[in-house]
Amino acid sequence: MQLKKFIAGLEGAGVETTQERLEPITPYEFPFRTNLRLAVAMVTTFFQRRMPIKPVAAHCFDSWDCIILAGPTWSYNPSGPVLDFLDRYGKDVCGGRLVVPFISCRSYWQLHYWTIKKCLGQYNSKVEKPVVFTHPVKEPWRSIGLLLTLRGKFAWQKYAWLRKHYPKYGHSEEQGVDAMAKGRQLAEKLLNNATG
Repeated sequence: MQLKKFIAGLEGAGVETTQERLEPITPYEFPFRTNLRLAVAMVTTFFQRRMPIKPVAAHCFDSWDCIILAGPTWSYNPSGPVLDFLDRYGKDVCGGRLVVPFISCRSYWQLHYWTIKKCLGQYNSKVEKPVVFTHPVKEPWRSIGLLLTLRGKFAWQKYAWLRKHYPKYGHSEEQGVDAMAKGRQLAEKLLNNATG
């Protein structure tokens, strides 16, 4: 939801956008059927396992003024599809361009950002400060709710005592409003640079 609001903010301010979804060839099952499968996924993503993606469309290689590299954090790191994208297309799509990481995460995003910045730095990309949205629920409920969701156990929707601490998975409506405002701010910067 936050990314859609962010894009709406850009477009509402007069910036042309196009989107490309990174599609894994073999995505993870969701929800995970067993605790073991979830644990294996968490460990392998911690060590930055790549998840091969289908080829991206030709328009990705056009001369864009700015690339929004959006994705969730997986075990502190960029997701497997984003890592594969950086390996295969980082230079040709993002090289020498302004790149704004857009990160959705439970709480920890610094390694995610550092990895993108390090990778794209070798291609002379200007990686901006990231736009980050963390889950707006306090710990330990934030982690408990995430694990329950990954396992397909939506007990937090059924029990009032749990719902009181963890009302929903993901982000809030207020964050959606903030995302649109951040999109407008980036649009103003881009338009000012274009006319300056």
